[in-house]
Amino acid sequence: MVVTTKLSLRLGAILLTCALAGCSSKVAETNQYSGFLQNYSDLKPAKTPSGHEVLRWISPDFRVSNYQSVYFAPVVYYPAATPDSRVSAQTLEQIRSYTEQRLKTAVGSRLQLVPQPKPGGLIFKTAITAVSAENKDVRFYEVLPVTAVVAGTMALTGKRSQNALLFIEAEAIDVSTNKPVLKVVRKGYGRSVSNSTTQITEADVKSAIDEMVADVGAFPAN
Repeated sequence: MVVTTKLSLRLGAILLTCALAGCSSKVAETNQYSGFLQNYSDLKPAKTPSGHEVLRWISPDFRVSNYQSVYFAPVVYYPAATPDSRVSAQTLEQIRSYTEQRLKTAVGSRLQLVPQPKPGGLIFKTAITAVSAENKDVRFYEVLPVTAVVAGTMALTGKRSQNALLFIEAEAIDVSTNKPVLKVVRKGYGRSVSNSTTQITEADVKSAIDEMVADVGAFPAN
């Protein structure tokens, strides 16, 4: 009876903390899709070479080695970025510029970059769809009944530590067919920030960008 009671309290604490603090998903939720991609219905959970969880679709016929060149379209915000109290206009541009620079280099290491789309090549399009933060996952010691309530209260008052987030949507399009051959929706985790009022900087999301770039470089050619 004591064991059962303890287990019930523990489960109740977990549910309470999830309800108050928000148990985060490792991948983007459907309500976080931006509309940058024309179709999201064929996306499936997948793991990148680094083990990062993403939502992805790859054409069964797609092979990087089948293409000779790639046109890398400038990285954009979609929808258009709006600065706020947490992310300034300067930071938004720094994040966009860094993402474009690093990602273009990674894509260019796989295929020849060209200034305009060419037959037999690809078009690579990327959008940053959100720069934000969410409450960190509940730690083991926080599922105890009393600390669960404390964690939930901290979340409601904005004092709970958070993970900086960068949402990316990207697709590769076959120039000859004008149809996508690869689509990815990625929720990238950056550094920890103190609370829900702490400003998010370029440095806070750089690790999320760098991890994505490493996965592009490690993507299989065949």
